[in-house]
Amino acid sequence: MKKIFIALLLIVGFSEVKAQALTSPFFLSDPTLTPDGETIIFSYEGDLWKVPTAGGQSTRLTAMEGMESKPSVSPDGIWLAFSAEQFGNTDVFLMPIGGGEIKQLTFHEATDEVESWSWESDKIYFTSDRYNRFSAYEIDLAGSTPKRLFPHYFNTIHNTVINPKTGEIYFNETWESKNFAHRKRYKGEYNPDIKSYNPTTKAFTQYTDYEGKDFGATIDQNGAVFFMSDEANGEYNLYTFKGKTKTQLTDFPTSIMWPKVSANGKKIVFRKDYQVFVYDVASGQTAKPEISVFQNQTLSKQISRKVDGNMSYFDISQDGEKMAFVSRGILFISDVKGKFVKQIPTDPKEAVEEVKWLADNKTLLYSRTVKGYHNWFTISAQNPGKEKQLTEDKNKNRELTLNKDRSLGVYVSGRNEIREIDLKTLESKTLVEDELWGLYTPRAFFSPDDQYVVFSPIRNFEREIMIYDRSSKKTLNLTETLVTETSPVWSPDGKYIYFITDRTHASYPFGTTDAHLYRMKLDKFADLFKSDKVDELFVEKSKDEKEKKPEVTVKVTAGDFMDRLEQIGPGFGQQSSPYLFQKDGKTHVFFISNHDEGTPKLWKTTLEDFEKSKTEKVSDEQMGGYEIVEAKDKLYLLAGGKVSTLDPNSNKTEEIKVSETFAKNLRDEFEQMYYEAWAGMEQNFYDGDFHGQNWQELRDRYAKYLPYVHSRENLREIFNDMLGELNTSHFGFSSNGAEEEIYLGSKTMVTGVVFNEDAPFVVDKVLKDSPVDLEPQPILPGDELIAVNGITVDKSKNRETYFIAPTIAEELELTFTRKGQTIKVKLHPTSYGEMKTWMYDEWMDENEAYVDEKTENRISYVHMKNMSGGELDHFLQYMVSNKANRDGLILDLRYNTGGNVHDEVLKFLSQKSYLQWKYRDGALTNQPNFSPSDKPIVLLINEQSLSDAEMTAAGFKELGLGTIIGTETYRWIIFTSGQGLVDGSFYRLPAWGCYTLDGRNLEKDGVEPDIRVDEGFVDRLEGNQKQLDKAIEVILGKVK
Repeated sequence: MKKIFIALLLIVGFSEVKAQALTSPFFLSDPTLTPDGETIIFSYEGDLWKVPTAGGQSTRLTAMEGMESKPSVSPDGIWLAFSAEQFGNTDVFLMPIGGGEIKQLTFHEATDEVESWSWESDKIYFTSDRYNRFSAYEIDLAGSTPKRLFPHYFNTIHNTVINPKTGEIYFNETWESKNFAHRKRYKGEYNPDIKSYNPTTKAFTQYTDYEGKDFGATIDQNGAVFFMSDEANGEYNLYTFKGKTKTQLTDFPTSIMWPKVSANGKKIVFRKDYQVFVYDVASGQTAKPEISVFQNQTLSKQISRKVDGNMSYFDISQDGEKMAFVSRGILFISDVKGKFVKQIPTDPKEAVEEVKWLADNKTLLYSRTVKGYHNWFTISAQNPGKEKQLTEDKNKNRELTLNKDRSLGVYVSGRNEIREIDLKTLESKTLVEDELWGLYTPRAFFSPDDQYVVFSPIRNFEREIMIYDRSSKKTLNLTETLVTETSPVWSPDGKYIYFITDRTHASYPFGTTDAHLYRMKLDKFADLFKSDKVDELFVEKSKDEKEKKPEVTVKVTAGDFMDRLEQIGPGFGQQSSPYLFQKDGKTHVFFISNHDEGTPKLWKTTLEDFEKSKTEKVSDEQMGGYEIVEAKDKLYLLAGGKVSTLDPNSNKTEEIKVSETFAKNLRDEFEQMYYEAWAGMEQNFYDGDFHGQNWQELRDRYAKYLPYVHSRENLREIFNDMLGELNTSHFGFSSNGAEEEIYLGSKTMVTGVVFNEDAPFVVDKVLKDSPVDLEPQPILPGDELIAVNGITVDKSKNRETYFIAPTIAEELELTFTRKGQTIKVKLHPTSYGEMKTWMYDEWMDENEAYVDEKTENRISYVHMKNMSGGELDHFLQYMVSNKANRDGLILDLRYNTGGNVHDEVLKFLSQKSYLQWKYRDGALTNQPNFSPSDKPIVLLINEQSLSDAEMTAAGFKELGLGTIIGTETYRWIIFTSGQGLVDGSFYRLPAWGCYTLDGRNLEKDGVEPDIRVDEGFVDRLEGNQKQLDKAIEVILGKVK
């Protein structure tokens, strides 16, 4: 958000910017109090403001570029600390609360979020993700190097606040009190509790043990603790401790968020329903102060957009003269060369998705949202008037295809209908009800003679190819396999159906990687004979007979259709999205393929009688998807947001340049996206009961805040809060726009050197696989950094200032002292994300070494960080190494963040020996080579094992592969996908529930260990390995 000089702002405020104050505005965020409780400081529209606690006119405190947030006032009332994005990253800043110079304290690419102060007002506590997922740090007011409060990669400490009476550091440590604080009603092992640690006495205390959510402690100068909990009614309310008893203070039907108590303990400020409220501690009463703040309304301002490169759908009229297309949800028509463009007026608060020309070449049939649901409309392209709505469905109508003469259309409706639309009467009827899913449904197509419709429903979680006979109203399954056949299209001569399949591998759970293009004969017919062609040379035909195209009649002969397959195109790589065009005796089959260097591009295989097939690259551009439209025997291609002509013979394309601009405002766009994303969840959320929530009521409850939305951040907030009401995992709405871009930016350059926390320029260690992990070791523990690129370091400054720049440098020169000698080292720095990887790997390596030592190399240990393809490779590579050929295996899925490779892991682990073989005089060797189940296996899980790690653990238990040790898993498992919106925003769709064989929902129940062993914050702090020790004990007890 760009800021202007405050004096200028005040002048403009009485002209363009509304100076008219809004009473108690919405979306005032991060409220906090001054120590005396007399002033509230909050963030609004990216700036910090202050207002008397009783209410009144607000005063702006900051006007920096980007977002200022997380304000916190020092206990002495002199300083204001906050987080800000002025330089492209979220850093910690400091300013005198009475006004003065703003000082930057942290200089790291990571996100640094202010949380609280020391009671001496000399230190600021903040959370950062610089070295792990996130953890707590402190920094002094001079801006020296920050210091981490607690070691260990998986000590994710946050919500840090100090008790002035005891010296305890209060904190939370779960995702549910940070990343997903807006998720309500979670219950499980990874729930947040109010905890503390006293660094002086080493005493750890857990103050709450409710299975739900207790978090966000705030403490006054007398040591009184206040926090949020959802124990009473499933909504966050204010609580405190009376003695050791958890005591409820408020009973609101909607949640409060992030209470902050004044240092004197008199007032507590919090946010509720996107407004600021103040709780009086003495009376127990809550008041909403009347706050006035100047507002700059910009969302209704029209913004100029370009069509070029931003077309999402198009069609060409059958007279070959006109084009219709969609850009950012707006409908346009033009001549076929794109020179003369006209915008077709549709509801500005809705979005158009698909469009087709009807047979009259004057009328447009298109899909448009209606409060989130996609319905069909028509409008005259010649004389646009009022839109005519054809359907009024509460689902998504999509994937429309038309027959040859454009008299009929067929489309997918919702999760389970294939519908036909009569393009003369414009009435729809249902052809088939089947399991289709509300997303990723392939298109249905009419056969060339309109007798059949081909479509692709779900059977056993995989797609089949079926045809529907419009006369008999019966369906015929052509494939009947347990793998996916998808994207069916008819050959124009009606003899074949082309489709995509990997014939031996299922597409779920992780998709296909080796699917190819096939065609299936619908009838049993012989190939053409050359002798017949010779005979035809002597058959005389009239001119009319020569010009007349033979009528196509599709003949389907029942039988073993899968025995009639013929592979078309490449035999390796992955193919998808076939499109067919026939002309002059040639069949051109277009498709996407990555067989050329692994990059998906547009290819074509040409088939011609009596000639070998020929496969050629059409475009060298990377292409994830495309559309081809035929009109007047010409082809038009949409790819990468641009339309081009396509010559099927030469493979040449020529872009049709459309230089049109159009105007659209963000307010209308935000409202449209809100309803469309809501409808997408309504149609696809895995649980039709929505975890007991009224999804329609939630839509309306949060929609009432749409008129008050002032920024994209507000939109993200209300939609994610609405999703949080579902108490679901795998959710989220993300949205970014040019209006949020910040001019400046900075990158942290990491070296792999870990410095001492207490001596921030002295080397503590060098991380394995980092740029300085060399032989001989150029940097050693104890070396002291004295210069970076020849610049002498100031040890009173923040070390990070020497390692941040607009871009990561190609090389750095570091100068150290070692026992009186000067050592210079050149290295290639890399990103701070790599630093986190090395530190995670260090934890893995330490565990492996620990198991090696404790078991005298008898037991194998392997950890999987997640269930991605990369980690699957890591697991398999370890399992085929000699290190895995030991007496037993400990597979560690603690802290595993999921993925989709559970089936591959379980299949490998399930392998047992079934025979032996050998060469003469050679050693007997088992088959298969790898048989982990011949020996004991222990699986480690904990409360941070989530998603596909839970699938793996549940399968491991059901298959009886070994003993599970640890704590119950997160309860965070729904297989998910997502959908994009008109401006590139994206929302996740938790669409596929996961259940045990006896029907238990893993999202609600998780996976329990066979042997429970708790291991928490103190164990990590002190290096205790309780879970690993138990795993070693159990597995050694089973080794023969």
